[in-house]
Amino acid sequence: MSIISLSIVVPVYNEAGSIPEFSVRITQVLEDMSTRFSLLKEALEVVCVNDGSTDESLSLLLAQNQADPRFKVVNLSRNFGHQAALSAGIDVAKGEFVVVIDADLQDPPETIPTLYETSLKGFDVVYAVRAKREGESWFKKVTAHLFYRLLRKLSPFPIPTNTGDFRLMSRRVVNVLKRMPERHRFIRGMVSFIGFPQIGVLYHRQPRSAGETSYTLVKMLRLAADAITSFSALPLRVTLYLGFGVAGLGFLYAFDILYEKLFKHTTLPGWSSLMVVVLTLGGAQLIFLGLIGEYLGRVHDESKQRPLYIIESETP
Repeated sequence: MSIISLSIVVPVYNEAGSIPEFSVRITQVLEDMSTRFSLLKEALEVVCVNDGSTDESLSLLLAQNQADPRFKVVNLSRNFGHQAALSAGIDVAKGEFVVVIDADLQDPPETIPTLYETSLKGFDVVYAVRAKREGESWFKKVTAHLFYRLLRKLSPFPIPTNTGDFRLMSRRVVNVLKRMPERHRFIRGMVSFIGFPQIGVLYHRQPRSAGETSYTLVKMLRLAADAITSFSALPLRVTLYLGFGVAGLGFLYAFDILYEKLFKHTTLPGWSSLMVVVLTLGGAQLIFLGLIGEYLGRVHDESKQRPLYIIESETP
């Protein structure tokens, strides 16, 4: 059995502006938890995963490790992405409970004791639910709202809305998560898939303490695609219905062209029927092939069995 009671996993990518304040606040949280829950200081660890940062993040993390050995630093060989960095930290963490939190301080570390206290009531997963989202644009809020509603409809099991990766997991959930080998990961969905008793805790999400988010629109779209294709084959079935719909529109358009040709004589010979066939079938085929390609691309990536991440160095 692990001698570590709680591990806090922190993926880091170009967060040099946030790390000093984050280190101070997370250290205070560790001290408060040691007193509040009668935990040994050595039973708490913070696993910081440097995901190929190009700023001073790594040197700041190593300095924090020198000042407080409870801060473990895992340095990846390059940037593998947020979900891969989370997976690396979860694999390294030794705690009976594991908390996942970002270093940008949008998710306040002071919520961690509440997550831990709630887990002691018999819950294997305690996820943080965003009651208020400060510092985010209306576009991000609206798209996030639509995405989670869509994912909830498509998924065969419930995935909580208004949540991120900020959560606490018990060791048995972590052990199951480590046995899930997929490369295109959507960890919050994977945790929901595992099951076991789960509950949400409300909190207020804060603005970033420094810098700008590395989660660009492209990355968010990629994560959304991974989430949908990983947990539902419904889009493939929808293509069948869409095919019937497109074909029906093509027939209606064909009748309209016949009417124009027979009664108004305004069409060019041969051009109308050709355009109907090309636009209707060609457009539908491209959509279907693109969708099938998304699934096949993920099958191809899984078949290669490449490592999800590569650790270059790790502090003791």
